[in-house]
Parts: sequence; structure tokens; C-alpha cells
Amino acid sequence: MQVTKKRYITTIAVALIALVAALVGYIGGVNKGKAIFKQELSQQTEKIHSLEETLGLSNGMMQNMVLGNKLLQTCLMLERNYIEPISLDSLSERVIPLLIQELDPHSTYIPKQEVEAYNEPLEAEFDGIGVVFNASTDTVTVLNVVRKGPSEKAGIKAGDRILEVNDTVISGVKMPQERIMKNLRGKRGTVARLKVKRQQVEEPMFFDVIRDAIPLESVGSAFMIDSKAQIGFIHLSQFSMSSYREVKRAIDELRGQGAKKLIIDLRSNSGGFLDQAILIANEFLPKDKLIVYTTGRDEEEQLRQYSDGRGSATDMQVVILLDEQSASASEIVAGALQDNDQGTIIGRRSFGKGLVQEQVMYNDGSALRLTVAKYHTPTGRCIQRPFERGNNLEYHLDILHRYENNEFFTLDSLHFADSLRYTTPKGRVVYGGGGIVPDKFVPLDTTYVSDYFTEVSVRNILYQYTLDYTDRHRQELDQITTLSEMEQFFKADKQLISNFYTYAARKGVAPKTSDIAKSKAVIEAQIKAYIARNTQLEDDAFYYFIAPIDDTLQAALRELR
Repeated sequence: MQVTKKRYITTIAVALIALVAALVGYIGGVNKGKAIFKQELSQQTEKIHSLEETLGLSNGMMQNMVLGNKLLQTCLMLERNYIEPISLDSLSERVIPLLIQELDPHSTYIPKQEVEAYNEPLEAEFDGIGVVFNASTDTVTVLNVVRKGPSEKAGIKAGDRILEVNDTVISGVKMPQERIMKNLRGKRGTVARLKVKRQQVEEPMFFDVIRDAIPLESVGSAFMIDSKAQIGFIHLSQFSMSSYREVKRAIDELRGQGAKKLIIDLRSNSGGFLDQAILIANEFLPKDKLIVYTTGRDEEEQLRQYSDGRGSATDMQVVILLDEQSASASEIVAGALQDNDQGTIIGRRSFGKGLVQEQVMYNDGSALRLTVAKYHTPTGRCIQRPFERGNNLEYHLDILHRYENNEFFTLDSLHFADSLRYTTPKGRVVYGGGGIVPDKFVPLDTTYVSDYFTEVSVRNILYQYTLDYTDRHRQELDQITTLSEMEQFFKADKQLISNFYTYAARKGVAPKTSDIAKSKAVIEAQIKAYIARNTQLEDDAFYYFIAPIDDTLQAALRELR
């Protein structure tokens, strides 16, 4: 969970370093008389006192911090007095990560060159050309273009192969995906000249695509998964700056299509912005229901947020889907609905991240995400699972330990102390101390796994078949605009699945009757889901066609029907 906030780091650091530098210079025997030293020390002290007043700090607090800060004094002494020149900046880049590693597992230092990659998924947009592509066969193939985006405006179509970007060859040269993305992206307003190979066109084509802002949508899918039962489905991948707006729009559209019940899929959603989680939970809660509260150092309460009664979905029956990768903001939403008896949680125990991070920017463009608070669900649960400071490896191995302890397959292996037991207003028992435990547990299904399925999956043969199939049927697939049309298309192709077995055999994986019988359902569902995702229907079609083998989603449908 992250809260972004800028501080006076640069101003404070300059004054503190100047003060310590003066002190270190005096102690270290630098050519400076006592009178000059006292004058400089006095000047820096006055600046610090002025800063203390500005920041509302007690008199002398910052000066005492400096004089008692062995780390800061050591860095300055190294920079000024070490026998060889040494940069304090280069020392900081090594020392700061080591310091942060001694804290909790979610505080982290982000170097300048990595800040953009860290922040981008939550910022709701990036600058680029607006295509979804795949390069698994060393060819950059456009799977879809962003509607009304730069590439669509320039004439790029799904199925096109991008050979070059501004005279840089990106296909057939085994270029890593991150380098491909770097070539395609760039500041909005700049031009990406693309050399493209299009099916049924003999000569390469050239397009000038003017880069622009490309939305990063956190709601990848929202559709009526069962119109007869009036059930809508929303998949939320993260809690970005635009997530509440996207979820609200999805709810309104689904209600307009007749939805009275909702499934919200938060599986593998690792979280994001606290305010977005609060706003989304508010949509489902009656007035004056506690959503979340946070506590800081010494357990002092920092935030207590109640629902305002203006939510648009307070009358809808809701199911939340969770798994072991659902964390932070996902757990806030799930906990708020569970503790207020407003929703049913289905799936497996969530990750267990109950810490709030604040992002602080340094003057050089690097950043520190520092844990500043813990959040609690309405009944008082802290969802953060236990951790040992400085032992981050063991913390992140917890998911593996859950698997080894059979927790993915049965709840019998999960035990909580009575002190972690809480009760909701309607008497439902819930537990703190390590994630959200679902109201209805769904075990991880491995019954479909066979040697044949493993082979075609690991070697990427199944996915490659869907790409090749899409290429051969691109013209027909581009005409499909509804899920019912997609269903009819698959029904008309009687050889869709049998042709896959032939395709896999040509790739070196011979069919095995017993294995195919075991894995047939998942193979068929994945083939249809991957092909359908490459149409205008995108992720709506993917989740629709993967649903038959999704046990957690099926459990949610049974709950709401």
C-alpha cells in the first residue's frame, strides 16, 4: 500500500550536511581557524533553527540528530578526509539499500533509473504507440491495437509484424522484450517510423506513428458473465490512480445491462493506492460503516475512514475472489466488505500485507518507499503476516511454505491463535495476523496436469498454436464483436482442438490418449481463451472462455445463482 508525498529532503539535507561538514572539517584538521569554524557553525545552526520553525520541530531537534548521527558523520569524513577521492553519492547508492534491508520487507529504496518502472503501473498511463504485441518467436507481432490510439490512427492493424522502428531492426535479432519496448516507447509527440510486414501484402509497408499518452487500464475485463442470473464480472489487476473511476464506470455499465450481482476478481492483485481501495469499498457499503483505519508509530491512530452512503452498489450482492497473491489494497477492500457482512470472500488466503508505504523523492530522482503505518480492517484485524526484520528472504518464501504445508489444498493446515479471532456484526468469525481467510475455500486444482499438458505449456506450443491460428483466421476474427459470435465461431470449427494435437506432434510432442483425456478440458479452454483474447473482445473473451475450468469463479457463480 503506497501513499505518495514529497518532503523537504533537499533543503534539510543541505543544511545538515553543511553543519556536519563544518564539524568534520574542524575535527579532521582541515585548514580552517577556530574563529572561521565557529562563524560557519553559527550560520548553519541558524539555518537549521529556521528550518525547525518551518517544519514545526522542537528547537535543537535537528542539530541533536546531526551531532548524534554516526552514519552521517562517517560518510562526510570518508568524503572529505579519505586518502583517495570518494563520492558520497556512490557510497549512498550502496549503503542505503543495505540499511533498508534491515527494516520490514516492504520498505524499499528505488534507484533513479528504476523509479519510472516502479511508478508506471500505478500512474494510469505511459507514452507510446499503443499496441499489444508478442515477440515469443523473435518476431514482433501486433496482437491488438489500442482503440483510438496512435497506431490505430496511423493504420497499424492486428496481425502486422513490426520489423523496424526508426531504422532499428527489432525482429529476427533476438532482441530482449524490454529493449523492444524501449524502442517503441518515447515522449508523446515524437514520431516512431515503423517498417511493417502485413499478411497478403508482398512489400513491407511504412507508417509514421506519433506517440501519445496510452492508458494503463486496471479494469481489464467487465462483462455479463451470466445474463440470465443477472451476474456481472469485473477483473481488477491493480489499484492505480484511475482504478476507482474505472470500477465505477464498469459497475454503471453492467447495471445498465441488467446486473444485480457482481463478482470482483482480485486474484493476483498486489495492491496500489490506499485512497482507491477506500473509494471502491465505499461503493458497496451503507452509510457510516468503517472501511479501514491506520496506526503509526506507538500505535497512534492516523486515519479512520467511514463510508459516506453514496455508493452506487450498496444494493448489489457481491463476491470477492482472492488468492495467495492478493495483497494490500485488495485485502482492504475484501476486509471492509467481509467485516461489514456486505460480501462473500471466495478463494484462498490472501498474501497478508498490512503495511502502508509513503514514497519520498530524493533530489537526484531516486525514491524511498518507507513503511509509515499499519492498516486495520473494521473489526480491528491487522492483516500483516509476521516477519523478522532483516530476514526478507524467509518472508517471501512464505508462499512456498504454504504450498509445502498443503494450505493450497485444504484449510485444515491453517491454525490461528484465539487472540487473532474477531467477530463481525452478524456473528461471522474472522481472523487477523496473516491475510484474509475466505468465507468459502477453493483448493488449487492440479487434477488436470499431465506430462503432455506440461510439455506443450512449458515449450509454449499451445500458446504458439493460438497465435498461428489467429494469423490464419485474422479476417474472420476481426469481424467478431460479441461473445455469442465468438462462441458460434468456435462451434463452427470442428477441427480446432484436433488440429492442435497434430500441430503439437509436428513440434515434437506426440499425443498420449490417457494424458489428453486428463487435460482435455483445460487444453480446450486455454486454446479458446487465448484466441478470443486476440480479438476486439480482448480480456472479456479470455475470462469468459477460461471460466469453465476456473474452479474459484465457478464457486462464485454457484454462490450468486
